[in-house]
Amino acid sequence: MKDNLLRKRKPGSKLRPFKTKKAEEVAYQVLPIFLTFGAPAILQSDNGRECSNQVISELCAMWKDVKIVHGKPRHSQTQGSVERANQDIQNMLTATDER
Repeated sequence: MKDNLLRKRKPGSKLRPFKTKKAEEVAYQVLPIFLTFGAPAILQSDNGRECSNQVISELCAMWKDVKIVHGKPRHSQTQGSVERANQDIQNMLTATDER
Protein backbone atom coordinates (compact mmCIF):
# COMPACT_ATOMS: atom_id res chain seq x y z
CA MET A 1 0.00 0.00 0.00
CA LYS A 2 1.76 3.13 -1.19
CA ASP A 3 -0.68 5.51 0.38
CA ASN A 4 -0.72 5.41 4.17
CA LEU A 5 -3.50 7.06 6.12
CA LEU A 6 -2.27 8.25 9.50
CA ARG A 7 -4.52 8.92 12.46
CA LYS A 8 -3.48 12.11 14.20
CA ARG A 9 -5.89 11.98 17.15
CA LYS A 10 -4.44 8.82 18.72
CA PRO A 11 -0.98 7.33 18.27
CA GLY A 12 -0.44 4.48 15.86
CA SER A 13 -1.48 3.69 12.33
CA LYS A 14 -4.42 1.45 11.56
CA LEU A 15 -3.65 -0.88 8.66
CA ARG A 16 -5.92 -2.84 6.36
CA PRO A 17 -4.87 -4.89 3.33
CA PHE A 18 -5.92 -3.58 -0.08
CA LYS A 19 -6.38 -5.79 -3.13
CA THR A 20 -6.32 -2.74 -5.41
CA LYS A 21 -5.62 0.97 -5.06
CA LYS A 22 -8.97 2.08 -6.44
CA ALA A 23 -10.56 4.92 -4.48
CA GLU A 24 -13.72 2.91 -3.88
CA GLU A 25 -11.74 0.14 -2.16
CA VAL A 26 -9.75 2.63 -0.09
CA ALA A 27 -13.03 4.16 1.10
CA TYR A 28 -14.42 0.68 1.78
CA GLN A 29 -11.35 -0.16 3.89
CA VAL A 30 -11.28 3.18 5.73
CA LEU A 31 -14.96 3.11 6.70
CA PRO A 32 -14.64 0.25 9.27
CA ILE A 33 -11.69 2.05 10.88
CA PHE A 34 -13.77 5.22 11.21
CA LEU A 35 -16.70 3.26 12.64
CA THR A 36 -14.56 1.29 15.11
CA PHE A 37 -12.15 3.95 16.34
CA GLY A 38 -13.86 7.16 15.30
CA ALA A 39 -12.75 9.43 12.51
CA PRO A 40 -9.32 11.03 12.89
CA ALA A 41 -8.88 14.78 12.95
CA ILE A 42 -6.42 14.52 10.04
CA LEU A 43 -5.82 12.01 7.26
CA GLN A 44 -2.33 12.56 5.92
CA SER A 45 -1.65 11.35 2.39
CA ASP A 46 1.51 11.11 0.32
CA ASN A 47 -0.50 12.21 -2.74
CA GLY A 48 -1.72 8.81 -3.88
CA ARG A 49 -4.58 9.24 -6.35
CA GLU A 50 -6.86 7.07 -4.21
CA CYS A 51 -6.90 9.78 -1.52
CA SER A 52 -7.65 12.64 -3.86
CA ASN A 53 -10.68 11.00 -5.43
CA GLN A 54 -14.26 12.20 -4.98
CA VAL A 55 -15.15 8.98 -3.11
CA ILE A 56 -12.69 9.77 -0.33
CA SER A 57 -13.86 13.38 -0.22
CA GLU A 58 -17.44 12.21 0.19
CA LEU A 59 -16.45 9.75 2.91
CA CYS A 60 -14.71 12.56 4.79
CA ALA A 61 -17.75 14.80 4.27
CA MET A 62 -19.69 12.32 6.41
CA TRP A 63 -17.34 13.25 9.27
CA LYS A 64 -17.19 17.04 9.25
CA ASP A 65 -14.13 17.25 11.53
CA VAL A 66 -11.86 15.18 9.25
CA LYS A 67 -9.32 17.08 7.21
CA ILE A 68 -7.27 15.50 4.40
CA VAL A 69 -3.72 16.84 4.20
CA HIS A 70 -1.73 16.08 1.05
CA GLY A 71 2.03 16.45 1.13
CA LYS A 72 3.76 18.63 -1.42
CA PRO A 73 5.16 16.52 -4.29
CA ARG A 74 8.94 16.08 -4.22
CA HIS A 75 9.19 17.94 -0.90
CA SER A 76 10.79 15.58 1.58
CA GLN A 77 9.86 17.50 4.73
CA THR A 78 6.11 17.42 4.08
CA GLN A 79 6.23 13.84 2.81
CA GLY A 80 8.56 12.65 5.55
CA SER A 81 6.14 11.29 8.14
CA VAL A 82 4.03 9.41 5.60
CA GLU A 83 7.05 8.03 3.75
CA ARG A 84 8.68 6.99 7.05
CA ALA A 85 5.51 5.17 8.11
CA ASN A 86 5.37 3.47 4.70
CA GLN A 87 8.99 2.33 5.13
CA ASP A 88 8.31 0.99 8.64
CA ILE A 89 5.27 -0.93 7.39
CA GLN A 90 7.24 -2.38 4.47
CA ASN A 91 10.03 -3.47 6.84
CA MET A 92 7.52 -5.19 9.15
CA LEU A 93 5.90 -6.99 6.21
CA THR A 94 9.29 -8.09 4.88
CA ALA A 95 10.31 -9.40 8.32
CA THR A 96 7.03 -11.33 8.56
CA ASP A 97 7.52 -12.84 5.08
CA GLU A 98 11.02 -14.03 6.00
CA ARG A 99 9.74 -16.16 8.90
